[in-house]
Amino acid sequence: MTDKVSIKVLPENALEVLSQIEVKHLVDSSIQEVHDNFRRCALAVLNTGAKTDNTKEILESFLDFDVNVIQQERGIKLDIRNAPANAFVDGKMITGIQEHLFSVLRDLVYINHELLENRDIDFEQSDGVTNAVFHIARNAGLLDERTEANIVVCWGGHSIGEVEYKYSKELGYQLGLRGLNICTGCGPGAMKGPMKGATIGHAKMRVNGRYIGITEPGIIAAEAPNPIVNKLVIMPDIEKRLEAFVRVGHGIIVFPGGAGTAEEILYILSILLHPDNLGLPFPLIFTGPESSRDYFAQIDDFIACTLGAEAQSKYEIVIDDPVLVAQKMSAHMVAVKAHRKKTQDAFYFNWVLRIDHQLQQPFRPTHQNMAKLDLHRNQEPYVLAANLRKAFSGIVDGNVKEQGIKNIETNGPYEIRGDKEILTPLSALLQAFVDQKRMKIPTEAYVPCYRIVE
Repeated sequence: MTDKVSIKVLPENALEVLSQIEVKHLVDSSIQEVHDNFRRCALAVLNTGAKTDNTKEILESFLDFDVNVIQQERGIKLDIRNAPANAFVDGKMITGIQEHLFSVLRDLVYINHELLENRDIDFEQSDGVTNAVFHIARNAGLLDERTEANIVVCWGGHSIGEVEYKYSKELGYQLGLRGLNICTGCGPGAMKGPMKGATIGHAKMRVNGRYIGITEPGIIAAEAPNPIVNKLVIMPDIEKRLEAFVRVGHGIIVFPGGAGTAEEILYILSILLHPDNLGLPFPLIFTGPESSRDYFAQIDDFIACTLGAEAQSKYEIVIDDPVLVAQKMSAHMVAVKAHRKKTQDAFYFNWVLRIDHQLQQPFRPTHQNMAKLDLHRNQEPYVLAANLRKAFSGIVDGNVKEQGIKNIETNGPYEIRGDKEILTPLSALLQAFVDQKRMKIPTEAYVPCYRIVE
């Protein structure tokens, strides 16, 4: 088989029925930014299973790759040039990859055409952002009024070790046995393990499992959809991706990870610490094998030093007991269901949850924005958590996103400033991530994209 394949493909379970206006918009290649965005995301989907999380490296390996939309009487097809050969079997594109490819096209077109251009949604208002997340999820077929309280969001690193991966798979199996569905960032590692385990649990219980992957264009190359995902959704940016997790999910399990996982932890803690969400049942469990005990002790210590005891009360830590975690999560779903009924909130989308507007505003990690982050004590814990979330978002940006990598190459590492009592535990946690090779794929030497300035 050759290293690259050129082919024309038809939609597979997405975009099968389109209006002439929709087809015209898809074919319109004059919107260069939309086309470039689609090209990057399409390459990531077609390159699933690559042994690198460096967006720049992936794009440079396939400079001659391109994808264009062709109009035909009964809809569209894609003209794909010089795609990775691993996306094909005997000259035919793998069905799951084909589905993911058209899911990407569906969401990017919907976001740019329907939400940003035509729909009356105010992205400057908190309600407007939430409604945008709802519309994208609904357009993708993610929302189902028959949904029970059974979607468990699993967060964790995409480059975890074998022991941690096996643990995430075993926990996924235990969740599947209890009829719980899985939602992750759609990539490898701790995002693939729970799904892989759940497929066996669901099969044994004769359950048609849901394996939801939620991503965004900037990070999809580092976390390309794993083949188990059967419902892929592309959000416009990391903030709407995070909001989709907590609006669609009914509880969260956190496995070991790096800067991206820390960002997710701080995001949900900022929400749960908000005064308007006091008493809201939203189970949050940190877990991993015995070898991860020190990792979670470091996370717990960092939270204690920066956000305090109240933040620590928002989660449980369970080490090396996947059965107990699954039992706890299953039991928590009873309380979640009762609360949704009491507040008349939908099971398929959590409207009641309050998300502060600063968590919804896209954070652009420039050197200037990173240097002026408000990492000081004189603010409410939920606000500090939101600002710390931005710091980790910037580190993720500099680690794996194309534009962030270019910024670091041109201008040097981001500088992070603030109070010493915040920066000291932050520096210690980041160094632990580096020492444990959690910042990037372990085979790659890590050069920090940040510098702590006390």
